[in-house]
Amino acid sequence: MARTLFIVVTDDTDIISKARSWGVQNNVTVNAYSSGQWSEGLNNPAFRTQIQTENVTLTGGKVYNFPSNAPGASGKNVQTMNQIESDAIINAIAQYKGNLTEAAKALGIGRATIYRKIKQYNIDPNGSRGKGTAAA
Repeated sequence: MARTLFIVVTDDTDIISKARSWGVQNNVTVNAYSSGQWSEGLNNPAFRTQIQTENVTLTGGKVYNFPSNAPGASGKNVQTMNQIESDAIINAIAQYKGNLTEAAKALGIGRATIYRKIKQYNIDPNGSRGKGTAAA
């Protein structure tokens, strides 16, 4: 019988530790990747082949938020839909380095909708532009 594979993509070592512990307890193989490793790997055929097994095809999957004690969680394991939506928009803007049109496409919403949501959630889209670069 094939063993279940659980892939964790996070930069939080505490979450990786919890996932691996859970995997041992539930007889599940846990592979952990940083967000950078995962992003680079999906574009690399050798990486894709490495994480595939004869019973699994990497075509997508479900993304679950692993419970954590992240800042802002305030001891609750449940986020409101508005918090989840706001986080998704912030992450998309960061991933596309402030390009709101591309972020909207990635989220599957229209450009006008992302502008409306940015205003609704008081998101600063300029905060993501130029991330990772030092000021001159």
